[in-house]
Amino acid sequence: MNIKEYLQQKRDLVDRWIESYLPKSTKYTAKLTESISYSLMIGGKRLRPILCIAGAEALGKDASYVLPAACAIEYIHTYSLIHDDLPFMDNDDLRRGRPTNHIIFGSPTAILAGDGLLTEAFHILATSEYHPEVSSEKKLKVISIMSYYAGYNGMVGGQEADMKAQGCKINDIEHVRFIHERKTADLISAALISGAVLAGASEFEEQQLTNYARSIGLAFQIADDILDIEGDSKILGKNTGLDVTLGKATYPSVIGIEESKKIMKNLITEAVASVETFGVKADPLRELAYYIADRKK
Repeated sequence: MNIKEYLQQKRDLVDRWIESYLPKSTKYTAKLTESISYSLMIGGKRLRPILCIAGAEALGKDASYVLPAACAIEYIHTYSLIHDDLPFMDNDDLRRGRPTNHIIFGSPTAILAGDGLLTEAFHILATSEYHPEVSSEKKLKVISIMSYYAGYNGMVGGQEADMKAQGCKINDIEHVRFIHERKTADLISAALISGAVLAGASEFEEQQLTNYARSIGLAFQIADDILDIEGDSKILGKNTGLDVTLGKATYPSVIGIEESKKIMKNLITEAVASVETFGVKADPLRELAYYIADRKK
């Protein structure tokens, strides 16, 4: 399969659905809704919603089973990026080649935009119409999965650990792994597992896809660590070298570039092995794993 064509096709589908969920503006909330729409629609890989769809496809289902959940996960991811860029966190002024949300709308509105996106994500999950085969029990399980992985047990906890580690010259690779697994891998896991649950995964299938998601989630963050050093900021659409400037705990900072690349390659191998049981239906997941390791942005 052509992974670039697959990604573009799914990205276009997700974009259309996200547009359908965009908030309606009023004269009293115009700035806030503009801020939300700005960050949602300035581009992005849509990796997490695409993984949600690919999780369903691995079980022989199509995107109609998961699209509301796919959009919700992108709402949660976008909220996390808005907050991550704020002056009292990473203090970044560029995201996807465009000024970050707080640069245009100010920090107070950016904070509220993030709050609004996170809250609306769960409204989408709870109220959207799914395929008739998707039961209320499956919808409730997905709400539980996303809230757990996005909360202090997952992504939020990872962000806190990441900030606490800044400038501390961390030398423990398990400490770095803890941060990466929660800050990045957990939301990727939530996306894929949610897609599988909505498609009717068995306990065994859910576990195999969880193993895949954990591996590629960590590989994705290691790739980001490497790109921050070796990447081209013009291609990436964001500033490079910030990890070193902020003294962040990363794989390259602890074990070096080459060893980091070896670990990333091993994680991709583990991910691909985890979906062997799904046969050709998991081809998008296999190709996505290779794409993550080879990406330039």
